[in-house]
Amino acid sequence: MAQFFQIHPDNPQGRLITQAAEIVAQGGVIVFPTDSAYAIGCRLGEKLAVERIRAVRQLDKQHNFTLMCRDLSELATYAKVDNQMFRLLKNHTPGSYTFIMPATAEVPRRLIHPKRKTIGIRVPDNPIALALIEELGEPLMSCSLILPGEEQPLTEPYDIRETLEHQVELVIDGGFCGLEPTTVVDLTGDEPQLVRQGCGATDEILG
Repeated sequence: MAQFFQIHPDNPQGRLITQAAEIVAQGGVIVFPTDSAYAIGCRLGEKLAVERIRAVRQLDKQHNFTLMCRDLSELATYAKVDNQMFRLLKNHTPGSYTFIMPATAEVPRRLIHPKRKTIGIRVPDNPIALALIEELGEPLMSCSLILPGEEQPLTEPYDIRETLEHQVELVIDGGFCGLEPTTVVDLTGDEPQLVRQGCGATDEILG
């Protein structure tokens, strides 16, 4: 049975953030709010938790997972960033974007796209998500909470708990945080390429 924490969206209660981080650190799968929609996540490198998320989302091995980082310096530990990328990232983080980038050796192989050796990276603009990552001391492995057969992420915490109460350890109710997933931009080529249009604007990124 999943635990259910109601956390203030602007001023997260430290005690609950600490408890949530402990659940993640112990290998738990959690649902939490971001600046685009609710996401499902676990600790980086937690193999069994990753497989459970794959099962919930019915994801294949080609799916690019996303590492949620607390800031740009942490992001650069897990993705190879050149000067052009850095300027673009600096202007659009934190924000509702996921950037597909070449992964570094710090990323577990099973989270990397098997052929392209890439990883999705993002810095969320959400106090709960950022507090959780800060408390955990490392990125959260995550993906949007879009269930099989659906086109939009789940948005209502009580519905999420009812649907996934036997498949996750914790659901964080951080209020309404949006209907759309992030905008996904591929930065592995000479020019940024739009992979998915979400709630992040792309005018400046794509020129």
